[in-house]
Amino acid sequence: MSTTTTESAVRYERDADGIVTLTLDDPTASANTMNELYKSSMAEAIDRLYAELEADPESITGVVVASAKKTFFAGGNLKSMVTATKDDAQNVFEMAEGIKADLRRLETFPRPVVAAINGAALGGGFEICLACNHRIAVDDPKIALGLPEATLGLLPGGGGVTRIVRLLGLQSGLMEVLLTGAQFKPAAAKEKGLIDELVASREDLLPAAKAWIAANPEASQNPWDAKGYKMPGGTPKSPALAGFLPAFPALLRKQTKGAVYPATRAILSAAVEGAQVDFDTASRIESRYLTNLVINQGAKNMIQAFFFDLQAIKSGSLRPQGIEPWKATKVGVLGAGMMGAGIAYVCARAGMQVVLKDVSAENAAKGKAYSEKINAKAVGRGKLTEEKSQELLDRILPTGDASDLAGCDLVIEAVFEDPELKAKVFAEVAPYVNDDALLCSNTSTLPISELATGVDRPADFIGLHFFSPVDKMPLVEIIRGKETSDVALAKAYDVVQQIRKTPIVVNDSRGFYTSRVIGFMVNEGMAMLAEGVQPWTIERATTQAGYPAPVLQLSDELNLELMSKIAAATKAAAERDGSTYDAHPGTVVVDRMIEAGRPGRLRGKGFYDYDESGKRGSIWSGLAELFPVAEEQPSIQDCKDRMLFAEALETAKCFEEGVITSAAAANIGSIMGIGFPPMTGGAAQFMTGYEGADGEIGLAAFVARADELAEKYGDRFRPTAYLRELAASGGSFPA
Repeated sequence: MSTTTTESAVRYERDADGIVTLTLDDPTASANTMNELYKSSMAEAIDRLYAELEADPESITGVVVASAKKTFFAGGNLKSMVTATKDDAQNVFEMAEGIKADLRRLETFPRPVVAAINGAALGGGFEICLACNHRIAVDDPKIALGLPEATLGLLPGGGGVTRIVRLLGLQSGLMEVLLTGAQFKPAAAKEKGLIDELVASREDLLPAAKAWIAANPEASQNPWDAKGYKMPGGTPKSPALAGFLPAFPALLRKQTKGAVYPATRAILSAAVEGAQVDFDTASRIESRYLTNLVINQGAKNMIQAFFFDLQAIKSGSLRPQGIEPWKATKVGVLGAGMMGAGIAYVCARAGMQVVLKDVSAENAAKGKAYSEKINAKAVGRGKLTEEKSQELLDRILPTGDASDLAGCDLVIEAVFEDPELKAKVFAEVAPYVNDDALLCSNTSTLPISELATGVDRPADFIGLHFFSPVDKMPLVEIIRGKETSDVALAKAYDVVQQIRKTPIVVNDSRGFYTSRVIGFMVNEGMAMLAEGVQPWTIERATTQAGYPAPVLQLSDELNLELMSKIAAATKAAAERDGSTYDAHPGTVVVDRMIEAGRPGRLRGKGFYDYDESGKRGSIWSGLAELFPVAEEQPSIQDCKDRMLFAEALETAKCFEEGVITSAAAANIGSIMGIGFPPMTGGAAQFMTGYEGADGEIGLAAFVARADELAEKYGDRFRPTAYLRELAASGGSFPA
């Protein structure tokens, strides 16, 4: 018996052995999501299962849940979530309860139910799998499994919290799956106990699922529904766990450095509360916490950045259209210092032949040693074989001879921030590289259009701003110069994706986007110090706002001497161009700290003390003498907002000047490149999604708060006419 309906997202097919296969296949989309069609289709399919079984108890022997898409199931319907308001709370709650009611009916169906996982199953997709009695996946490392909702400001509200806690226990379930939002390859998922079985290929899936049903005809209950079930590790009432429970909030606070992430708090609460009650009550608790997250702004901000913006960038939204995809095969990396060594490694990892060029073969070999060190660690941890390690290292040729760059179709220069030196190294290799080789300069502040005057093919010249350490940082800022061609930009975009990084595209200016914007946050932290704000208050405000590192600690890492040089270069450029240069109030701190012989960690002395090995100690005791603490201290919220608004307002100016033209680039660039707090959704989303004290959301609320800060702390917080007009018109930044 076989029936298919084009109006259904769930195909229902029963074979001669009585095994029903429910194939998830939304005819209206390329991926399955928990939209209205899925909800009605799944409800109808489950109704049919029960009806047929009631009519003939021998008719159904088991159920397989499969997928006809490349991914098993993409998850919840995020488009509907970002539009939900507080008035929609009841609808959101009922939606969650309705989806879970159908999954619960599937889970308790009196015949074995198996998930046949052919592709990625994340979020709601994996929650469908958890509702099955047995989970089989293809052993393909490209497949991702898990519950990443925490990274989107949500919680797994399709039964994920309730089932994971009962499957793995509170401690393991929270710390290793739910709070981290970790994604697992199939082999790791099996080891964790998230899936039960692996098969070699997609062709093996259905036969394996049906074979398990045949071998386990009575396996129609998940462990938590079986008589005598005990939660792994115990319930919150168990003495051992009860003694550890108070540590959970402290561990969470340590993990987030004091920043408030509503999703992780909600997950923790739903898990602990749900572990103390029966399954159905726990599921309802989960729905209530999900509803609260969905209708509030935090989740909307994170969904916008980490789903919609990231998806747009990965699909090429910032790449010139109509240009054929390009793949680099041989790259010349000029300069084997820390940045060059890191760039060489990621290029070799991506399969390119790499020529790592420095002034001598000996210096270049030191750069290659960086890759050897990374590989040795990976081999030691069992994440890389000796054979694969050697293959990667064999692709890197360290040299001091420019002629070794013959045949390079890509050049990435990574020498010191000196225009003359950069021009010199390009001129040295120009006779040997391909005539149409893409020429890239890794620089964080120097204008690309000026550097392009040092090469003979400015149309092929472009900026690639890598972040340190290159092997770990996910972002690359692509800077288009005045003469950079569309072809060069498209090639650069492809290269960044080829080395498995996320590209953003910006137009040329001093500091580009990321370096320019982070400078304002750092300066604001120092301005507070100059005003007499307690140093620890500044540091705690930074991390509580959601930044990855306290601002004074960050300044030590960035090096005050480098900041001073950048400020001097910016002032000189402004004077050369005939424009005015207004020194930020924070620059006085830089000057005084350098005069005091405390320029940062590199010299072993900065805002913090450091031991001989460079290990950071406490804040320098002499700081209070240099910058006396004022009697009246600002609120912690003002301290947080000053740093956030400093970066956001400068981002708005970057839009106004055409330096950045995409909200997606601003959001992803600010989060991945310079640590703008992820829960805000990025610098552009922070402004457009800003929620004022009166509950108003949007640019108008942001402008009103900026004016408040300007009255208290100076006109640098005063929004420009461009931003005021944009707010007044109800507009937003270009996507």
